[in-house]
Amino acid sequence: MSISVNEIAVPSAENITITDDTLCVDLSDGRTISVPLAWFPRLMHSTPVERNHWRLIGKGHGIHWEDIDEDISIESLLVGKASGESQSSFKKWLNSRQSSLPKKRTSRNARGHS
Repeated sequence: MSISVNEIAVPSAENITITDDTLCVDLSDGRTISVPLAWFPRLMHSTPVERNHWRLIGKGHGIHWEDIDEDISIESLLVGKASGESQSSFKKWLNSRQSSLPKKRTSRNARGHS
């Protein structure tokens, strides 16, 4: 006895919207799917400008964020799969971002001394 597997066509992404806590993807079949932004730590820790600098890849079967080196497939969103990045990889990425931030200057007192 053989078992045939029906392939299900994965719709492509047409547009995305990101809020402070949600990633929403408009699909070619008319659906909009929403997932928690917390599923993708790089997106959670990125700036609004970085979050909005995305492009569709693979004819709409994925989303890419160049500034934060993040890729998300539409198929993984449809099956409810969060980021597969390891904690050590994420921590390394986060530390590299924090070390590149400008240092805060110390404030001076009223007499101009530090």
